[in-house]
Amino acid sequence: MLSQFLFKRIDNAQLVVFRIFYGLLVSVECYGAIATGWVRRTLVEPQFTFSFIGFEWLQPLPGNGMYIYFAIMGTLGLFIAFGYKYRFSALAFAILWTGVYLMQKTSYNNHYYLLMLLAYIMAFLPADRDASLDAKLNPRLRTQTMYNWVRWFIVLQLLIMYTYASIAKLYGDWFDLSIIELLMQPKKDYFLIGELLQTKWAHKIIAFFGILFDLLIVPALLWKPSRKIAFVLAIFFHLFNSIVFQIGIFPYLSLAFTVFFFEPQTIRNLFLKTKKVIPESKTITSKSKNIIMVVLGIYFSFQLFLPLRHHFFKDDVLWTEEGHRLSWRMMLRSRSGNITFRVVNIQTKDTTIINLSDYLTKKQRRKVACYPDFIWQFAQYLKKDYAEKGENVQVFAKNKVRVNQAPRRQLVDPTVDLASVPWKHFTHNDWILPSVQD
Repeated sequence: MLSQFLFKRIDNAQLVVFRIFYGLLVSVECYGAIATGWVRRTLVEPQFTFSFIGFEWLQPLPGNGMYIYFAIMGTLGLFIAFGYKYRFSALAFAILWTGVYLMQKTSYNNHYYLLMLLAYIMAFLPADRDASLDAKLNPRLRTQTMYNWVRWFIVLQLLIMYTYASIAKLYGDWFDLSIIELLMQPKKDYFLIGELLQTKWAHKIIAFFGILFDLLIVPALLWKPSRKIAFVLAIFFHLFNSIVFQIGIFPYLSLAFTVFFFEPQTIRNLFLKTKKVIPESKTITSKSKNIIMVVLGIYFSFQLFLPLRHHFFKDDVLWTEEGHRLSWRMMLRSRSGNITFRVVNIQTKDTTIINLSDYLTKKQRRKVACYPDFIWQFAQYLKKDYAEKGENVQVFAKNKVRVNQAPRRQLVDPTVDLASVPWKHFTHNDWILPSVQD
């Protein structure tokens, strides 16, 4: 039964139109990153970037290299939109975007993770089979159908993302509105809406609408009677996020996903007016059916597990950050703190207090002050930097951190030499002090 459902041939208008939106949006993201100075601030100016742990070898290109890197990605986005050399362009973009994602996390957000997943998904989907230069240059490639699993792959990915995002909001600081208040405070100078965003009733609407929207938007779009209302709410929700939080292309990418929920005839009438509607056809056996089923099963098993892994770490993820990334935990916390790094020469016992401004940008300093993995990585960097000067050193850190509106507490053990302890990926790092302290 499942096999028959997944391998039924359906109209591919949804995928084809989404390919165009997706390509244009990632092109805007990449060219925009150059134009707005994001590339300069994040990848060119810093003398040291905080890569994902284990990928320290992946560093930004020197000179103007990263500008060229992003220009290439932007051009690949246009190739994707026009369906030119699609497989190569989509896969090349996925690899290059993964490089950017892994080489820096100072500007991390879940939307970059979603784009990385989507980039690989799109690279292996038959999105260039119509309304593309590839199909025009090679007519044998053209088809107006696809397997049903292609559409449901996207839908299920969205369902997982939104559902986990909703569940993550079911905690005290969201319900008592304290995190909403913190998130809105920097927006008080916004034109027209700034003062409105500081009111309690606005915080209540944002909090409960956020939970309900994430939980219900995919089912509401799937159900035809509620589809149009859900689409209007989606426009409001994502435009609100775009204006208030200024999170790049993500709101518009989210709106582009809605093409998968409307009838192919509607999509063709709006965007492919010269194309006729293709009726659903009977199930066609694919030679790769078993392989596809196994790959889908493995992929979605990971997608279901990763957002839960923080439950297997000791203490609260809001405090330790262990298991936070790759888990759709969005807009849940605000961290602030201060930190002092003390470098001790093992031979002479001479002690140096580090001036962070000598090494890090302002944004990097904010991260190092209150995120455990940033603290550990900077300790490793200091050890390496001093080793190049011929000194063998220990690195100690003392800091106080505030998560949301909780009292400031000490995050790391000041007696532990952070330069000598390994980072544990799958178990709790014991030098992170408990969230509840005497």
